[in-house]
Amino acid sequence: MPYKILSFDGGGVRGVYSARLLERLSAAVPNLVSHSDLLAGTSTGGIIALGLAMNLSPAALVALYQDNAAKIFDASWTRELADLHGISGAEYDNSNLQNILTGIFRAAKLNDLSKKVLIPSFQLDNQAPQAGQRHWKPKFFHNFPGPDSDGEELVVDVALRTSAAPVYFPSYQVYVDGGVVANDPSMAALAQALDGQTGGQALADVQILSIGTGSNPTYIAGHDLDWGVAQWAKPLVNLMIDGVMGVTEYQCARLLGDRYFRLEPQLPKPVGMDDASAVGDLLLAASSVDIAPAVTWLNAREW
Repeated sequence: MPYKILSFDGGGVRGVYSARLLERLSAAVPNLVSHSDLLAGTSTGGIIALGLAMNLSPAALVALYQDNAAKIFDASWTRELADLHGISGAEYDNSNLQNILTGIFRAAKLNDLSKKVLIPSFQLDNQAPQAGQRHWKPKFFHNFPGPDSDGEELVVDVALRTSAAPVYFPSYQVYVDGGVVANDPSMAALAQALDGQTGGQALADVQILSIGTGSNPTYIAGHDLDWGVAQWAKPLVNLMIDGVMGVTEYQCARLLGDRYFRLEPQLPKPVGMDDASAVGDLLLAASSVDIAPAVTWLNAREW
């Protein structure tokens, strides 16, 4: 029996682009979300995946960005003064995001969700008391049953852990944004699906629809850049996150063949992950994307 995975990339405010694509796809394929067996998402994509598993509609997720992007990415003058415009601290406080997500998820735990989820993050300190065993490590939160289940974790905490992007937001409960390890969580979701202790699926049965946040037409000019920490700080964060995306696509395409579909159109112009003023433009861009190939793929697999 086919095992269907719906995956969402990270990308900050560009999550509204993914949400609108999902809204259009769901209108054409009404069972898209309900027939998905596993929802995977990183950072802003993690919020989308958790929201869907909390039974929010794609339209409600679009509205979430429309109504709140400016509040989430709001650097007050007092914040700017305190962190010296991002030099000595994160650019944004995560309190607004925390309040918004708490209003959505309340006290729900991962076990309370209607779908299985996989949400990457990165733990800065495992706080091991044993000498020599203290280190940082990736963390993939999931609600599959078993000894390593995270089903008792609060949804709001997992959402904040996966979306704590370095430079942009402070770390949250010793965790930072999952984008530093898996901004496209498709491959991680595939591994979870194949794991005999969790998904228990055969590779031949797995199908993945991977939805991006729009490919940014960005580049760094220059042949020999003699840059230091100050120049590389923010570009390096985006470079690390965007740079691994093609690796996941390469791996999934070769493992799954035509059982994998990646929807990641290029944006008309670069959009920063914290550019709340671009929400309207992102919605317009996502509304004009040709989704017919994705719909054909989904219908062919009776999604």
